[in-house]
Parts: sequence; structure tokens; C-alpha cells
Amino acid sequence: MRRARSIQFRLTVWYALALAATLGLFAVLIQVSLRQRLVSDLDQDVADSASRFEAYFRNEAAIETGDNLRGELDEFCQALPAASYVALRGSRGFEFHYPERGAPSERFRVVRKRFDVGGEAFALEAGASTRGVERALELLRLLLLSLIPGVIVAACFGGAWLSRRALRPVDEITAAAGAIEIDNLSQRLPVVESGDELQRLTEVWNSMLARLEAAVTTLSQFAADASHELRTPLAVIRTSAELALRRARTTDEYRESLREISIEAERMTQLVEDLLFLAHSAYRAANLKAEPVELRSVLHDVTGELRDLAELRQIEVRASYPEQDVVVRGSEPALRRLFLVLMDNALKYSHPGGKVDLAVASDQSRVTVTIRDSGIGIAEGDLPHIFRRFYRADKARTDGGYGLGLSIASTIAEEHGAQIAAASREGEGSEFSVQFRYAGTTSL
Repeated sequence: MRRARSIQFRLTVWYALALAATLGLFAVLIQVSLRQRLVSDLDQDVADSASRFEAYFRNEAAIETGDNLRGELDEFCQALPAASYVALRGSRGFEFHYPERGAPSERFRVVRKRFDVGGEAFALEAGASTRGVERALELLRLLLLSLIPGVIVAACFGGAWLSRRALRPVDEITAAAGAIEIDNLSQRLPVVESGDELQRLTEVWNSMLARLEAAVTTLSQFAADASHELRTPLAVIRTSAELALRRARTTDEYRESLREISIEAERMTQLVEDLLFLAHSAYRAANLKAEPVELRSVLHDVTGELRDLAELRQIEVRASYPEQDVVVRGSEPALRRLFLVLMDNALKYSHPGGKVDLAVASDQSRVTVTIRDSGIGIAEGDLPHIFRRFYRADKARTDGGYGLGLSIASTIAEEHGAQIAAASREGEGSEFSVQFRYAGTTSL
């Protein structure tokens, strides 16, 4: 198994490698550029020496010949830079070499020229040793080779110190995050006002912890409420069964016990289905197959399904639709359930002889469905909480519900990108509205 390396170690290694590569490239470039400059200067010196020698030879050749001329040329060459040499050959047999033993066996930069003096052609060759250039370059190489490793080592120590100092807040964040568990999610990471990435990371972590704390709190409350709501029907079922088994009873008594058990089992089934619906809301929202849905048809089916309940409660249902089909995008079964919940609530909490108004309005961007009842209304203190799971106002506790209907309606609306809102005055009725994005109309 490959051993994991710390970020500090990797930063130091990468910094050292980058610095070594940079210094190596710098050393090569400075050596190449210096060599070119020194060689160029040397070539210029050799060319100047050759030109001066030619001019001096022209002057002396006019007044001197033979050995006397060679002696004058030798004196001139002694003033040339050290490690220089000059060779001159004439077409009539004149030769001159400086130094007399010929060019040393080393590397030279050479300039060759041809010229005529007194009708005789001469070939001049002047050179200067590159020994000085090589020594300067060798000294530079030794200097770089001795300094670069030291600089890299010093940089490694400095990089390690800097990375450790820079990553110290990460260690503190790690330690603080490691101390946070499910029972102390209210704890937050310390935020250093540095304005850098670590501050933003800490703030994001704290924001995530806040959302996680809220989710865990909601989940705990949800589980507690679900357990509490399941306890009652289970107790009724158990009590009815125990009483029926305690002694022999008549057929009607057994039938009554079984009827109570059946009713509570049905309520538990509905509760579990509602809980599963809410639990899978995030998955459904991500995988929702949005299709064109004609709202008038859905609402007509909903009012038809609740017609018997309305007649039983002696409540008049009045519907108002546009002349055109109003189309939104979404899931028809889910939308049907949304409006069933809202219409059922309107009928359930309306007084006998009351009215429930259902209206659909649309413009070029929005479709709004409004359901208004003339029932008991919702207290001002309860209104902000009615879409929460298991929340029930005091007046709603006698209807046998679990406080999940409006939560389901709100969830379905969110899945469809719709906005659901409620307005109410206690004792005067309530109004629920659902606003969708407009998807089109079809003329009748």
C-alpha cells in the first residue's frame, strides 16, 4: 500500500523541484549568454589586432625589409594581449610568425585577412586564445554548482517552515471538525478573518454544519412525531384485540372490534404512505418526468371525486375556469394529489351550508389556482407553520388527521417549481393559492 504523504511534504518537494529547475535553467542561460558575450568580445579584439597589425605592416613595409621588418613586427606584437599569435605569409616568400615557435596547441579564435602591399599579396592570420574565456566560464560553473545546492536546501527549509505555518489553520480546522459529533452539531469552527481561501473554507464548513444541524433536528423531530403518531393507532389496535380476546363475545361485538382495528390499520397505512411520500420527495424531484398537464381536466376530476363529501357536509363547490385549456408541466398524479389535499381541507373545515370557491387564472407567465373556503380559518400564530410536517392547529386536532396533508401539498408544489401560499382570518375562512409557470393554452 502506497504511503500517504502530507500536503506540507508535497508542497516542500514540489517547491524544491520547481526551484531547482528554475535555478538550473537560469544557470544554463547565464552561462550560454556569458560565453556568447565573452567570445564576441574576444573576436572583436582579434579583429582589431589584425587591423592594427595590417596598418602597421603597411607603414613599416614601405621603409624596412627583411630581418629589420621582422624585428619591427615582433616589437609590435609584444604589445598584443597575452596568448595571441600572428602569422603573415607573402606571395614572394616573406614569412613572419609570432611567437616564433608558432601557434600554441590550444583553442583560438582566429581572423584571416588578405591584402596587397607593393604588388605582393599577403595572407594574415591573427588569433587569440580562449583560455581566459574558459577560465571565466569555469569559475562561473564552480560558483553556480556551489551556490545552487545551498540555495535549494535553504529554500526547502524555508518552504517547509512557510507551508507548516500556512497549513497550521488547516490542522486547527481538522481538530475542531474532528471534535464535532452528532450530539454537538451546534458547535462551529473558528473563523480567522484573513480574507483568504481558508476563511472561505471555514465559513462554508460552518454553513454546512448549520444545514446539517437543521436537517438532523428536523429528522429527529420527524422521527419523534412519527413514533408518537404511530403509537396511538397501535395502542387502539392492541387494546381492541386484547379486549376481544379477554372473554367470549357475541358476533356483533367481535365485528365491532374488528371494525375498530380495520379503521386504525387504514389510518396507519395512510400515515406510512404519507411518510414514504415525503421521505422520497428529493428523489422524485430529481427524477420528475415533466409532461404537459391540462389543469382544468385535473381540477374537474378532483371536484368530481369530492362531490359526495361536499354533499354530505352540505357545502357548495363553485369552480371558475378560463375558456382555454390551461397547461403546466409536471406529473398529473402528483398534481391531482396536491389539489385533493387542498380541496379536502377546504371541505373539512368549512361550516355546513358554506361555500368553497375554486378559481384558475393565467397570464403570459404564470398560472394561479386559488381555493377559498368560508370555514373556521387559521389562527394568525399558526399560519406560518401550517406547511410543516405533523403541525396541527388546535382546532384541527379533532379531525383524526396527522398534520401531513399540507406538508405533502407544499412538497408537490416545490417539486413542480410552483409557489404555494396561504392567507386566512380566524373564523372567516382561508385561501390557498398555487402559482405555476405558464406552459401554454389550447383553444376550445
